[in-house]
Amino acid sequence: MTQHLADALPTSTGTQPGWWREAVIYQVYPRSFADSNGDGMGDLEGIRSRLPYLKELGVDAVWLSPFYASPQADAGYDVADYRAIDPMFGTLHDADAVIREAHALDLRIIVDLVPNHCSDQHEWFKQALREGPGTPLRERFHFRPGRGAGGEEPPNDWESIFGGPAWTRVPDGEWYLHLFAPEQPDFNWEHPAVQDEFRSILRFWLDLGADGFRIDVAHGLVKAPGLPDLGRDEQLKLLGNQVLPFFDQDGVHEIYRSWRLVLDEYAGDRIGVAEAWTPSADRTAMYLRPDELHQAFNFHYLNTDWDAEALRGAIDDSLDSMRPVGAPTTWVLSNHDVVRHRTRFGSLERARAAALLMLALPGSAYVYQGEELGLPEVTDLPDEVRQDPSFFKANGQDGLRDGCRVPIPWSGEEAPYGFGTGGSWLPQPAEWAGLSVAAQTGDPASTLELYRAALRIRRAHPALGAGDGVEWLPAPEGVLAFRRGDFVCTANTTDVPVRLPAPGTALLSSTDLAEPDLLPADSTVWWQG
Repeated sequence: MTQHLADALPTSTGTQPGWWREAVIYQVYPRSFADSNGDGMGDLEGIRSRLPYLKELGVDAVWLSPFYASPQADAGYDVADYRAIDPMFGTLHDADAVIREAHALDLRIIVDLVPNHCSDQHEWFKQALREGPGTPLRERFHFRPGRGAGGEEPPNDWESIFGGPAWTRVPDGEWYLHLFAPEQPDFNWEHPAVQDEFRSILRFWLDLGADGFRIDVAHGLVKAPGLPDLGRDEQLKLLGNQVLPFFDQDGVHEIYRSWRLVLDEYAGDRIGVAEAWTPSADRTAMYLRPDELHQAFNFHYLNTDWDAEALRGAIDDSLDSMRPVGAPTTWVLSNHDVVRHRTRFGSLERARAAALLMLALPGSAYVYQGEELGLPEVTDLPDEVRQDPSFFKANGQDGLRDGCRVPIPWSGEEAPYGFGTGGSWLPQPAEWAGLSVAAQTGDPASTLELYRAALRIRRAHPALGAGDGVEWLPAPEGVLAFRRGDFVCTANTTDVPVRLPAPGTALLSSTDLAEPDLLPADSTVWWQG
């Protein structure tokens, strides 16, 4: 039985309001997508030139990771100017061209916004350093005197996400807070000027045509009054497990209510998407109440192993938590901060099966660039080429984020595989020639064509896309089976084939079906039931 078995399907009625409720959103990491000028670094013109590929792939929107003016201490998440483009990526004219061409192709553009912190080269911060202690501009950040007899100890015990203290001392003796790198000072969101500035930044990009914002560290803007000690070591192990004095404070919600008012001023369903690491799906849902944001990344699902029982629990928890606030559930397997799911799950077969399972679930799905090619994590990068700041901190994050950021292959037998004419900022593996877009296009057994077929069916089938529930069907241990209208999805998470009566006609399978009632190991099948 062939891999692609889709029959003609009725067109989706599209009665559910809000494009974002069922959108497939493709994440572009600009420095690693396409290089137009041969400097080894991806850029906006490269992105613009590849938009037809994304249209053909079948996605609805494109999320662009940061391209703002930045010293690049943390790959652009240290922003020096929120209204300017870093020269390595192009100009504001190039950004305008990307948005305009995307819209001409009926693709929406979501831009990354970084409101928790800026760069230490931001004019506000540089001026705050010049003006000294007690001056108004210092109040826009978290400057504090140190503890101890000479103020030589940090103001509290908070640790940086990248390792070490979350405080750096400046020459005049005061300390400033940075939950990430020292080059990324945190804003003080209690200051009215900070709130006004970001509402202005929102309008700047909305006026340019942006369809929404992915909000970096959306849970981190508000800190507990008095910046109290946490009182324990190894604080990174607590992230996402409990409310912390610097994360997921209730005060963030008032900020997003004010942002929602701005978004609603503009036609076209402009949206806000929260990157919110919270202790529970219920707390994530708080960011998505009707007067706040529209979506939040489902890290609970991303962190779930390839195991039927665990996946069913994550799916039920996710859907149950979103239902009371009327928000769509989102599903994601990979992004620029985590090990690619092909490597996490241990095989390409599992990665393909996981992709079909994700795309069958009700709500919105996110695809990270290169996952449609079945790219693995690059685990053997030389130390001298790494740029992730957490790599240089012994007790910070794993320091392996560079491995998922290697530029993707487009064509050719040798690196840089059509990425550009001048090499690539991170080296690409020799075995990637067979994984390029050109190598996989037209091959019905390829991962790229599997994604294209899945997105085509997902768009056409009236039972797929938006929704808030699934009907679980009886299935053997290790197998998931659910119905959505006249559509059925079955996923075998075991390493052996499993007998299961065919629930209908096969539409699409992550691997070849030798027999209709025999689910191969590590496979997902879509059925017209």
